Amino acid sequence: MTKKRLRVLLVDDHEVVRVGLRALIERQPGMQVVGEAATAREAVSQTGRLAPDVVVLDIRLPGSNGLEACRQIKAHWPETRIIILTSFPDNEILFDAIAAGADGYILKQVGSDDLIQALERVGRGESMLDPSVTDRVFARIREARRQEKAEAFASLTKREMRILACIAEGQTNREISKVLHLSEKTIRNYVSKILSKLDLSSRAQAAAYAARYRIENYL
Repeated sequence: MTKKRLRVLLVDDHEVVRVGLRALIERQPGMQVVGEAATAREAVSQTGRLAPDVVVLDIRLPGSNGLEACRQIKAHWPETRIIILTSFPDNEILFDAIAAGADGYILKQVGSDDLIQALERVGRGESMLDPSVTDRVFARIREARRQEKAEAFASLTKREMRILACIAEGQTNREISKVLHLSEKTIRNYVSKILSKLDLSSRAQAAAYAARYRIENYL
């Protein structure tokens, strides 16, 4: 049985770039270029008409940019894979591309073999980032996670943090009142405030929240 060839749509406003990409891709026995487009509008239209497996999409396009085309393609044909191919290793563009649904992000300076490998991987359903930007992605993710954790308990007082930690340990209001030497009514009020501040509706949710953000690291 003949293996299905990977169908590729090329989107770039420079014809010479498309010609070069077509020549490279069509040398691969498992790939075929099914169409080309020079604008974001054409990219969306051609995707609907040709049903490519992978769209190789430039960001800088006349009219709407490639990111808008990416969003529209993913909204209408989510199974279509998209590789952003760009000359600009810009952090914001990179993260905007990921947010738009891009499955790969490759710089035009990449070698021919690396580009073909990226097409193969994305065509198989994997995600692909240019090695030169991978470290920046993980650094951004780590920083976002750090900020998320730092903000998780920002609205709580030290006493509320202590009570939330007790809830996470499964302690009842009576047990917490004995530990903190406060009345059960006072503890109930504190628990209500904690749930309100964290936009939670139950002690179980509060316990899960505390575990998720590792409250012990903040006490």
